[in-house]
Amino acid sequence: MEILNMIRFVIGVGLIILGVCLFVTELLGIFKFKYVLNRMHVAGMGDTMGLSLSLMGTIVLSGLNFTSLKMGLVIVFLWLASPVASHL
Repeated sequence: MEILNMIRFVIGVGLIILGVCLFVTELLGIFKFKYVLNRMHVAGMGDTMGLSLSLMGTIVLSGLNFTSLKMGLVIVFLWLASPVASHL
């Protein structure tokens, strides 16, 4: 049982680290691109994917409970609302 908790911890922390790396890449992309529309695209996609990966990591770490269901619904909302809001 302890090995399963360790595997779950490694996967969860890996997803969170991947989300933070995506945020850093987004930040560098915002400063690198010259045109406003390219910057908006990078910001919208980076926020959506970075937050989704970070929330997936916290879902894995918290296990299957009501809190993870709510975080999953937040991911669905972000996938629907964030690209639209960034392009408005």
